[in-house]
Amino acid sequence: MDEVDRRLLAQLQQDSGRTLHELGELVGLSPSAVQRRITHYRTSGLLTREVAVLDTGKLGGMLAIVLVVLERESHAHHRAFAQRMRATPEVQQCYELAGRWDYLVVLSVTDMARCREVGDELFQQDDNVKRYETMPVFDAVKTGLAVTLP
Repeated sequence: MDEVDRRLLAQLQQDSGRTLHELGELVGLSPSAVQRRITHYRTSGLLTREVAVLDTGKLGGMLAIVLVVLERESHAHHRAFAQRMRATPEVQQCYELAGRWDYLVVLSVTDMARCREVGDELFQQDDNVKRYETMPVFDAVKTGLAVTLP
């Protein structure tokens, strides 16, 4: 990975909807050279997907952070928990943690009532969830998925 790759990847992380021409002007490449690099990022698995980011303020809805501790911690129990998180549309993000809590889960739901329903389904009714704490998000101060480039 060279300096142009780092600049191009940074631009793609900010807004992947830019045209090849715009990206090329920003990083000093021709549109065809930008396309070749992006194709390489995709085929190598470095660029896994491109998504649209929606404005939740215009759509309504809310986020909630849930911290979870499992009762039993075998590989199978962690795998089962992770599979349930991946299969639930309201789970926006899920991280396995080191320390006091086993998981941090970010829920994106329509309202507080749905937050409670999802919490009951995912955590309250799971015999392997020892403890969980749900915290509604008042304000998303900073959001993003950008990766720090070497």
